[in-house]
Amino acid sequence: MNKINQHPNLKNVPAVNKVTTSPIRVLIVDDHELTRLGLKLTLQSQPGIELVGSATNGVEAVKMVEAVRPDVVVIDLQMPKLDGISASKQINAVWPQARLIIHTAVDDPQAEIFAQEARIDAIHHKARPSRELIDLVLKLGNRNK
Repeated sequence: MNKINQHPNLKNVPAVNKVTTSPIRVLIVDDHELTRLGLKLTLQSQPGIELVGSATNGVEAVKMVEAVRPDVVVIDLQMPKLDGISASKQINAVWPQARLIIHTAVDDPQAEIFAQEARIDAIHHKARPSRELIDLVLKLGNRNK
């Protein structure tokens, strides 16, 4: 028997085996359909993560953030209409609670400088294992909880 249930004042209270929390709400943003699909399959299969949408460019991303208020946004660096850095600045303006992860194939030292200016929480290179991205989403998403 769980020790909590042994207390005389709690004899009728059921034991709590695990803490339940709301899932981390994630928006993915990438102009490549195959990348969006891969991110979707990777993230939605993880316990504790809920995919709340996807966007194909930075303009769509800002609109979706306003609508769905995600905990974490995984956003590509280079996209048409509005790049990831510019979109991240706008996302921070409309929903500063969102944690931002730049997900990029570009190895550009300038990206880190721009990311700091845009208040990006992390940069994840697309060549790195997906487990690292999942861990980043979980870590950053839990900061909001």
